[in-house]
Parts: sequence; structure tokens; C-alpha cells
Amino acid sequence: MLAGLSFLTATQAVLGGWILFAPRSFFALAWVHMHLPYNEHLLLDFGAMNLALAVLLATAAVCGEPGLVRAALVTYLVFSVAHVLIHTRYLDHLPPAQSALLITLLTLAAVIPAVLLLIVARGTCRR
Repeated sequence: MLAGLSFLTATQAVLGGWILFAPRSFFALAWVHMHLPYNEHLLLDFGAMNLALAVLLATAAVCGEPGLVRAALVTYLVFSVAHVLIHTRYLDHLPPAQSALLITLLTLAAVIPAVLLLIVARGTCRR
């Protein structure tokens, strides 16, 4: 459980930091810009949200309290499921291999918290 929460924390912290400190380089990714106009405000908000989610996940990892762990994982799951569904609507600008890779990675980001929630629900989690 600690490893899973730590992985999700690190992912969100790196992503959030990247977006906050170098928003243009993040936006330059084809997966992100989708041929839309650059909006620094929106990117910075998204980066801040990723950092906030990293703080919640890190707190759950450190405390280990089951209710907090569940809340953090459900929060991440809601975000990640919405994120993959949103991106399925915007794949036209990508070659098929990149579309497949993007959806695979985003789906994995939803599967990880779902599996961790099952572990917590079964009570088989060891810190």
C-alpha cells in the first residue's frame, strides 16, 4: 500500500511541479496542446491541483489511517477516470500508436487506485 501511494504521490508531485515551473514545455506535448491555444492560467491551475493531490496522497501514505487512505484513493480515482474519459474525446490529432499509448497510460492511472482500494477494502493492506 505504501509503495502504491508513494508512486501516485510522486507522479502527481512531478507532474504538478513540471506544470507550475515550466508550463510551456508541458503544453508543448502533443498529448496536451491538441492544437488549442495556450492558456497559462488553466495550466497553472491544473499544476496546482496536481500538487494538492500529491499532498493528500502523501498524507495518506504517511498516516496510513484507512479512512484517509480510502478518501485519497477515491479522490485520485475520480480524477483519473474523468481524465481518461476526457482524453478519449480528443484523440483525432494523434497517430494511432500515440493514442493507444496515451489511453493505456491514463487507464493504468485509474486502475492503480482501484486496485489499492480493493486491497484496503479487504483489509489485507500492510504498511
